[in-house]
Amino acid sequence: MANTPQSKKRARQIERRTDVNKARRSRIRTFLRKVEEAIASGNADEAKAALQAAQPELMRGVTKGVVHKNTASRKISRLASRVKALSAV
Repeated sequence: MANTPQSKKRARQIERRTDVNKARRSRIRTFLRKVEEAIASGNADEAKAALQAAQPELMRGVTKGVVHKNTASRKISRLASRVKALSAV
């Protein structure tokens, strides 16, 4: 348990940051799920639009420190290739 005033303050700050990060991570997952659902439905235009909306959200998570840069790039790359394959069919 936090004893010093500094450690008590850090505990409060961590609690607030955790809530912010949780909300941001949830938002990113929602955008990714919309892309996945569009791909599953087979709608290429909708999938492309959902991917365009998800990319900046993912990269914003990178700048905020919620997601690692390579993880975000990998997710975007894999989704983009699936959307591209969908529009080719």
